[in-house]
Amino acid sequence: MRPNIDISHTLNGRVKDYAEQEDKDLEEAYQEIIEAGLEAVEHPDKP
Repeated sequence: MRPNIDISHTLNGRVKDYAEQEDKDLEEAYQEIIEAGLEAVEHPDKP
């Protein structure tokens, strides 16, 4: 089940820009960004 959360227009725009640059659809971009963010907070010492 996916959470229903409010995301600012600015943040959503940044994700859309990233998706376009990487030739991904919006869902792929959000998934990749969330996974990378979780890795960063779960393992902050990794480069």
